Amino acid sequence: MTASAALRVAMIGYGFMGAAHSVGWRQAPRMFSLPSGVEMAVVVGRNESAVADAAAQWGWAEHATDWREVIARDDIDIVDIVTPGDSHAEIAIAALGAGKHVLCEKPLANTVAEAEEMLVAAERAAARGIVSMVGFTYRRVPAVTHLRDLIAAGAIGTVQQVRAAYRQDWLVDPQAPLAWRLQKEHAGSGALGDIGAHIIDMTQFVTGQGVDAVAGVVDTIVTRRPLHDGGSGLSATAGDGYGDVTVDDLAIFTGRLEGGALVSFEASRFATGRKNALTIEVSGDRGALAFDLEDLNSLQFYDRTAPADRQGFAKIIVTEASHPYVSAWWPSGHLLGYEHGFSHQVVDLVKAITDGTQPHSSFAEGLAVQRVLAAVEASAERDSAWVGVGAMATASV
Repeated sequence: MTASAALRVAMIGYGFMGAAHSVGWRQAPRMFSLPSGVEMAVVVGRNESAVADAAAQWGWAEHATDWREVIARDDIDIVDIVTPGDSHAEIAIAALGAGKHVLCEKPLANTVAEAEEMLVAAERAAARGIVSMVGFTYRRVPAVTHLRDLIAAGAIGTVQQVRAAYRQDWLVDPQAPLAWRLQKEHAGSGALGDIGAHIIDMTQFVTGQGVDAVAGVVDTIVTRRPLHDGGSGLSATAGDGYGDVTVDDLAIFTGRLEGGALVSFEASRFATGRKNALTIEVSGDRGALAFDLEDLNSLQFYDRTAPADRQGFAKIIVTEASHPYVSAWWPSGHLLGYEHGFSHQVVDLVKAITDGTQPHSSFAEGLAVQRVLAAVEASAERDSAWVGVGAMATASV
């Protein structure tokens, strides 16, 4: 592909993540010097009027209602999947088979078997120069990437312990409606897969170590909710009648990293007062690093090698041009927000396509997270017994 060729994107889905991804596709080519142009060609959804409104609002040139017809088009280069998890495997495998580069939202699939099939398809496509990526966007928050780089450079020494949590409270109200995220057939799992996947991936990303084994418990706090009557995501409205919640509201588990360190994980949609509180703290023998998504422009760094009279957590403001991704944005001290990670995701994907390299998070990394999720569920079914993540493989990939 030449540097001047424009990559034409089809986005399948148009809910909350559709809005976020649209911002990324629109902003990245304007703020970064990309090696290829990007065109927001078509957005796809089942509801004709709703997807037409989304296309007009977010800047997509066209809208459509049949994703199969769209991925068969010769003028589409990238398929961006932001649908519920129950359709990820079918769409991604078809798109890769049609020679399209694929960006798929997390978690990669609803089951390990689906994720394994997707990886097989991705590996076959890679042999033809086709790129695939999983949308673990928090990796691309500059502070998180910088945290990873500091650990890799030895800033905190040997990793000895990790604490990771993702806490929200949007389901505390028992009258919140039975949206698709609360139905196992659509979502795969609840808080565990929806937000727990993020802290699993972030832990593996920043430490450079996989989770080998887990022991945990999951719980459903409100088991029946009003039926869904309109809207989507956090803005959904309730209608008449009730239905069963078939996923977890809360998951608490312990993990063991490849290097031996223990990790405590918590994923909750019932953490009253916490709106989007993703936190991680990595402790080593030379220091510690901590990140909080609700203060996403900074890190906390403790240097154990400093003189005793100067020790204490110091705040690093991650807004310098030398920090990851930041040079394309604003002067030092001018803050970034939630949406910027989606632009950075586009930057890395476009560069990988034009360079002919496979980007992260790869489908292999997405499968690794899927196996951890499955191991947590297996542990919960076995009275919180330790379960090896490797035991969750169902096929040879």
